[in-house]
Amino acid sequence: MRETKNINSQWDFIKQSECVTLDLPHTWNGKDGQDGGNDYFRGTCTYEKTLKREDFPSGEEFYLQFDGVNSSATVYFNGEKLTTHHGGYSAFRVKLENIKDENKIKVEVDNSPNDFVYPQQADFTFYGGIYRSVTLIGVSHNHFSLDRFGSNAIAVTPDIKGNIASVNVKTFTQGLGEIHVFVDGKELVGSDVTFEIESPHLWNGTKDPFLYTATAQLVVDGVVEDEVSTKFGIRSFKIDAEKGFILNGEVYPLRGVSRHQDRPEIGNALSYEHHKEDMDLICEMGANTIRLAHYQHAQEFYDLCDERGLVVWAEIPYISKHLENGVENTKTQMTELIYQNYNHPSIVVWGLSNEITMAGSGKSVADNHRMLNSLAHSLDSTRPTTVAVVTMCPIDDEYVHISDVVSYNHYFGWYGGKVDMYGPWFDKFHKKYPNKPIGISEYGCEALNWHTSNPEQGDYTEEYQAYYHEEVIKQIIDRPYLWATHVWNMFDFAADARAEGGENGMNHKGLVTFDRKYKKDSFYAYKAWLSNEPVLHICSKRYVDRVEDKTSITVYSNLDEVELFVNGESVGIKKKGKYPFFKFEIANVGESVILAKAGELTDESHIRKVDKFNEAYRMKEEGAVINWFEIETPTGYYSVNDTIGDIMSTLGGKIAMLRIGKIMLGALKDDKPKEKGDKKKKKGASFAGFSFNTGMLKLAYGFTVKRAVSMMGGKFTKEEILRMNAILNKVKKKK
Repeated sequence: MRETKNINSQWDFIKQSECVTLDLPHTWNGKDGQDGGNDYFRGTCTYEKTLKREDFPSGEEFYLQFDGVNSSATVYFNGEKLTTHHGGYSAFRVKLENIKDENKIKVEVDNSPNDFVYPQQADFTFYGGIYRSVTLIGVSHNHFSLDRFGSNAIAVTPDIKGNIASVNVKTFTQGLGEIHVFVDGKELVGSDVTFEIESPHLWNGTKDPFLYTATAQLVVDGVVEDEVSTKFGIRSFKIDAEKGFILNGEVYPLRGVSRHQDRPEIGNALSYEHHKEDMDLICEMGANTIRLAHYQHAQEFYDLCDERGLVVWAEIPYISKHLENGVENTKTQMTELIYQNYNHPSIVVWGLSNEITMAGSGKSVADNHRMLNSLAHSLDSTRPTTVAVVTMCPIDDEYVHISDVVSYNHYFGWYGGKVDMYGPWFDKFHKKYPNKPIGISEYGCEALNWHTSNPEQGDYTEEYQAYYHEEVIKQIIDRPYLWATHVWNMFDFAADARAEGGENGMNHKGLVTFDRKYKKDSFYAYKAWLSNEPVLHICSKRYVDRVEDKTSITVYSNLDEVELFVNGESVGIKKKGKYPFFKFEIANVGESVILAKAGELTDESHIRKVDKFNEAYRMKEEGAVINWFEIETPTGYYSVNDTIGDIMSTLGGKIAMLRIGKIMLGALKDDKPKEKGDKKKKKGASFAGFSFNTGMLKLAYGFTVKRAVSMMGGKFTKEEILRMNAILNKVKKKK
């Protein structure tokens, strides 16, 4: 019988000739990949471990399994090179032969930039290391295949017709033997068998995520020599262009989040407890779907999705930029994704790519998507394909219409534009392509512990993020045709190239902080909308000191009415309308205790009247120390508070922007990483690690100059900003 041993403990890790002994999982970028500067170590490090013969499990043949190594791994055993695996997010195995009394495993791990392994350009940190578990597997000569792209050699395909479920089970073996398969108390013999289950217990999302088990045994001369099993769910689903997602014949709107897999200091080297905590928070919020971006996640997390009933979008890291030399890698990663995750009932779509036209579209992009689309359908005929399209990609672009369904990544109200643009944009797409299911694959904005009573786009306050999500939620509620919507992101995550919001190295679009300790107000906006549990939450609890005489209090609740009390006196009752957001205006005098009541629930906050704005609430700008409200904005003339698109709409504005562009390029040409090793100076303008291109410049037209400057990570002096503003102050606006 098969025996598996975990060998995570006591590996020698060598980085630049320095050696330490550590336990797996591990990444070498847990700190430098989160501190900003886009200077984290990307190169080759080595992991080594010595195994004695008695350390091996019982068996006649032995395999070494890696659950995740980023991003390329070359494996040696007793000095012999066995394989090189390219792709940092999928499992792979190698066969070990000629076992000695003492054996040495050596793994060279490389996360260096290249042009053939995805991802290479993206807004997250590419952590290097053996960051998931390593196991030894011992089997007899006759066994279920361990060479099938990292899969467990059993594939279950349920199909429902009326009150009968047909459950097909295929197995893949090496060697001899008779295969016995067990499902729902029944036994069939063969490598390709079909069970019939009357009145099956359906896997019904978060309502009832029921799971069956399929077990296969390989029997030789009456003895079971190997056994594999898998959980599976019986469900039907359809994605309709008008009704959205339909699960088991009922409309089931998919409303949820996206997730990255990292934590402070440990990077992506997560434990099961970390995965479970993430799942608990997602379920607490009331989400019923999750986009696992932008790569294959840990099997433990897919299992949790199955068990909790979350509907999953699973994808490969084909992202941001098409690499001509990376075509084969997209094929391999898609094959591994589908083979390794085929049995998960939670997965309903295979994602082909994300924002792949960021660096331009064209024939090669379309051709590769057609290849991947055909490949996915050939490997799995039961699930549709999808893509996540970058906002500036035209809706008529050929590649947008290759996959079965499609979603767009939009950041109206954050990266330019206004937050009320979502609904009209999707209505336009839906009207032109009424038979194409359309969804929102990303939307969001950043928030840290900054606060204001007058939130505005680009201020990184918790209040603006809450306002933003309120407005998008309203537009989603009014458009049931959206097949799925995924907030970007459930959690703050590391993106070492970023320098925004007063804390470098982070993307702060999460509804929950990076350490999972604080749920931002926007988290509760979704909880009030999506959760079946009673919800009551007063916003802006961290915003205590307020200068205004009257102040606004926002309360989120899914209950019918909310009553607000200030220092024990009621200031009114608000009835729930179409949306779960309650707004109150109260006097701000002295110290005030705010109490909200709804049904049996209460929530409390505190505010205090002050004469001067508390600067602890204002974002700390890196680089230029400047009070934005002091910028000159003469009536009828432009300033840095105007959008680049508006400025460029006039001849004088275009000339002014040419002058401003020279100032910007002068500052950016000296952009280089902090001194943390031997790094080459970067050339050209960039943001968050992306070089500017035509598509990004189109997007930038929606930014104010102020916004563009702040997003570039404090690279400008106060004097340079004032020069830009002075130039614009001389240009008359359009009448």
